[in-house]
Amino acid sequence: MSTVQKLSLALVGTAVLLMSANPASAVSLSTGNSISVPGEGQKTNIQGATTIDFNSGTATDPNGFATYSTTNGIVQGTQPNQYAAPAGDTSNYLTISPIGSSVAGSTGSVTINFAKALDYFGLYWGSVDKSNSNLNSIAFFNGDTLLNTFTGLSVPGTTTNGGDQTSPKDNVFVNFLADPGQTFNKVVLSSSGVAFESDNHAYRAASVPEPTSMLGLLAFGAVSAGSFIKRKSKLV
Repeated sequence: MSTVQKLSLALVGTAVLLMSANPASAVSLSTGNSISVPGEGQKTNIQGATTIDFNSGTATDPNGFATYSTTNGIVQGTQPNQYAAPAGDTSNYLTISPIGSSVAGSTGSVTINFAKALDYFGLYWGSVDKSNSNLNSIAFFNGDTLLNTFTGLSVPGTTTNGGDQTSPKDNVFVNFLADPGQTFNKVVLSSSGVAFESDNHAYRAASVPEPTSMLGLLAFGAVSAGSFIKRKSKLV
């Protein structure tokens, strides 16, 4: 086998490794990077993000990238023992309760599928509850691969068990960022208790090179390297 063939195979092998070494594994959580909007609570301040605010009574995405599995839990205000508006939020928001709970949003979970890969998702999380790590959860997927799951215990700075409906420390905008080189395209919000309230869902499409582009660059490198070796052989 010639040196050029060996080099080409090595570069193709590198391409395969690069493509297979991206089975995303992590999403990180942070708070802040938000602005307060009168009557609507907290909204993201992340540059380039699109917000779904439920104000129309539906989960309408301005870009048409996000699809919600169900929207029967869009409510307004507070109903004792059913749902409570996030602090400072008098607009429509999404509530999720367990199946069979006979209250608004009793689907147990809501899945959001995105037509494009994302590197960011955020939401205004109302009355974060730390009393039960599995009460409310947010799971991130790349296709069918689970990347990370977060609960109320994951949110730093929250203070109460049972959820405080007015405290600014327990009603917070939470940001989820994909780690470098990672993306996700599905988010699942779940609740095993009454209830998981959130508003102002925000997302940002990731800027990721296509696999074909990566292979093209590596193929170009292989051809260039081969040409260089041939020229060097002629000189010798």
